[in-house]
Amino acid sequence: MVWALEDTIKIIKYDASWIHAFQLEKSRISSFLKGEAMAIEHVGSTSIPGQDAKPIVDIFVGVSPFKESAYYQSVFEAEQYKYVQTGMNGRYLFSKFANGTWTHNIHILPYNDEFYMRNQFLFRDYLQKHPDLVREYSEIKKRTAKINGVTMEQYTRCKTEFIQRVVDAARTEKGLPLQNVWEDE
Repeated sequence: MVWALEDTIKIIKYDASWIHAFQLEKSRISSFLKGEAMAIEHVGSTSIPGQDAKPIVDIFVGVSPFKESAYYQSVFEAEQYKYVQTGMNGRYLFSKFANGTWTHNIHILPYNDEFYMRNQFLFRDYLQKHPDLVREYSEIKKRTAKINGVTMEQYTRCKTEFIQRVVDAARTEKGLPLQNVWEDE
């Protein structure tokens, strides 16, 4: 991963307004992607009730057909999103800012039969059913964010063991083969 849009990592208490922020952005994306967006889903910590999080709404947009990045750059940059070079395979990332504050990450991915079997959906759905794990994850996030000078990549990697454990449980529950959580990155 090579994306770091902010120097400090701020974790705040869950805010129910994140759901509304997602709905507004979903409507907006639907309007300018028209029939190309087959699915627009809220993922990440802001999609999990009770989960402390960075106040940045993550959205997965499944598109068909999946086009070259230049196409999405022209569409999203015209709508005030910033393209972020990530090094992730099979997806494009755009970030949105409001008054200089990073508010959204929009991930453009190919929509196919495997779209909803992505680890991010499995993780979200599993945590939504297990509030004890939501509390544990909040503590890990807060503890990691307090490390002086921690980078976004270090912050993400510090959560890997927990994320892998949850994804393994979710994949096992659904009868899916286990996989490394960073496999599709």
